[in-house]
Order: sequence, then C-alpha cells, then structure tokens
Amino acid sequence: MNHDRLGRLRAPAVSTVHVVVPEGIDDPTRPSGGNRYDRRICDGLAARGWDVRELPVSGSWPAPDTAALSALARALSGLPDDGLVVVDGLIASCAPTVLVPQASRLRLVVLVHMPLGDRDGAAVAERAVLTRARAVLATSRWTRRWLLDRYCLPPGAVHVAQPGVDLLDPSPASPGGGRLLCVAALVPQKGQHLLLEALAGITGPAWCCTLVGSPHSDPPFAARLRQLAGTLGIADRVRFAGSCPPDQVGRAYQSADLLVLPSCAETYGMAVTEALAAGVPVLATAVGGVPEALGETDVGLPGLLVAPGDRPALTAALSAWLTTPDLRHRLTGAALRRRSTLRGWGAASERVAAVLSAVREEPSGPGLCASL
Repeated sequence: MNHDRLGRLRAPAVSTVHVVVPEGIDDPTRPSGGNRYDRRICDGLAARGWDVRELPVSGSWPAPDTAALSALARALSGLPDDGLVVVDGLIASCAPTVLVPQASRLRLVVLVHMPLGDRDGAAVAERAVLTRARAVLATSRWTRRWLLDRYCLPPGAVHVAQPGVDLLDPSPASPGGGRLLCVAALVPQKGQHLLLEALAGITGPAWCCTLVGSPHSDPPFAARLRQLAGTLGIADRVRFAGSCPPDQVGRAYQSADLLVLPSCAETYGMAVTEALAAGVPVLATAVGGVPEALGETDVGLPGLLVAPGDRPALTAALSAWLTTPDLRHRLTGAALRRRSTLRGWGAASERVAAVLSAVREEPSGPGLCASL
C-alpha cells in the first residue's frame, strides 16, 4: 500500500478552502485589482465561517520559471485528497503541467481575473487547466462570455462574481470640473500616454490631473510618462502620486470631478466602480468589461465611453466635459444614481461561497469540464 497515500489526511468536513495566490498580494508597492479582489474575497469567506488557508506562491506569474512551478507543485502536493482549492488564474492558466495531474485528486476551482489566451501560446495551456476544473469563477460577465466563446466550456461550470466596492461620501463637484483622476498601474496597456497627449490638446479650460498608480510594474514606461508630460508642456498640471494605500485612493476619488481610464484592455475595471462609489463620473474606453462596470441608470450613462486608442476622441470628450456645464451636471447626477445601485464586497463573497459550497458537495471524480 502506498504510504504517501496513507499519510494524506482526508479533507475536513468543515468548510475549508485552500486559496493559491501569487506571493505579495498584500505588498503595498504592487497594488492591482486582482490582488485586491483576492484579499477581499479571502477575508469575506473567513468572515462567513470558512476556514481559509492561503497558499502564496513565489514566482514571476504569469511567466513562471522552473522554480516557481516546483513551488506550486510542492504547495499542492501537501493538500488533502478531495480538498477544495481555488487557484488564482494568474497562476493556474500558465501551469497545466502542475495542475492537470492534480485535478483528479483535488476539487479545483480557477479564479480568472484576466484570461491569458490572447498571449502567444497561452490559449492551449489555459484551456488545459480550465477544462479540468470543477468550476471557473470569472470576475465579469464579459470574461465569462470570452471564456465560453474561446474554450467551449460547459456554461454551468463558469460563474460570475463581480468585484464589490466600498461606498464613499460623494465628491463635491468643483465649478469647472477640472480635477481629473486616473487610477491604474503605470503600464502601456492602461493608456496614460494617450491621456497626457489628449490633455496637451486642451488649451482653454483649467484642469489638473492626478495619476495614481504603481511605477514599479514597468519603470521605463513610468519614466517616459514623466518625460512626456515635460515635453508636452503640461508637467506643472500633472501629478504622479505613485502607489497609495486604500484610504488615500479613497480620498483621491472624493477630491475628483472625473475619472479617466484610457485602457486598451480591461476585464472589468474596478477603478470605474470605485469612482462611481464616490459619485464621480467616468470617461473610459469601451473595452472588455468596462461598459459592464460603468452600468447605466434611468437618466443615462454615468460617464462617457470612447474607442480604445482614439486620442482625438479622448481629447474631444475631455474638452466636452470641461466646457459644457450641462454635461457635467447630467453625468454627475447619473453617477450618483449608479452609486446607489452598487453592490459591496459582501455580495461578491456570498457569490463565491455559493459556488464553492456547490463544488464541495459534488461527488468525487474528475472536473465538470473533463469530458471536453
């Protein structure tokens, strides 16, 4: 008889879940929507009586080296047979050699913040993992549709748990609406270079723009942004705030008139709902799950949407916001309406808990998607 098998404990009857996350999700110098989501869900499950056992795994995810994959393999091999395991998609989607062999032993759930399938060669690896999972948790309806379309997963196995948000006291609008805010890591896909170029084309109304976001993900790009602001002659009106703790980010929303998010890709856009939680309208690109996060009200959209990469459209939208008081009044009113419909993190945790409970009660055996 295999002594390793004898030595493993069966999964306890209580609601125990093992959550595999990238190391450093609480590192204040590396804030991200995915990290915040993981932290709030883990804390929310624990508050609801779950025994949450976090397993941080080191490595340059989603581009792991051999050492990172070995660390993941060790972490999973120590888990009990039939144990319930949630793996952050940043790790799961690029580790089929580790996860696929474990999928028949563990109750595997993959949490997909952003699909990796558009990266070179990533689709095959991602599909291999997702088709062996008991369930897939997507953080937006857009992401769920993307996964179903690309990988033909069983619809009943792919669930949505949108991020929650903490309501803030509404931001008092300034007379000219010129307090602009962008909250995103300083990386090319977030489009801050387009924002600076668009702002440089506005010569009339007064404005100032604060960029809140970590410069550590792509230091050369962050340095180019500062240089670009100087070259464009707007350095005195652009503030680079760097990484900020949540309370400071909250105060930034409460001191803003408009959030601008010119990303070229977003699966949801947590900054959108965070701004709306303070009654701040949003100017964003119509990509991925951004329209879903923005939502709509009975008085219209709580913001403006432009095509990604369209700098003239971004300039025109900013100019319209700054020069049209009626537009600002209408969008701010819609943002306050949308604020009243936002759901908190408790709802997100309840949704995740419901999916995990269902997976926990399933009969032992391969994942729901294993027959594909």
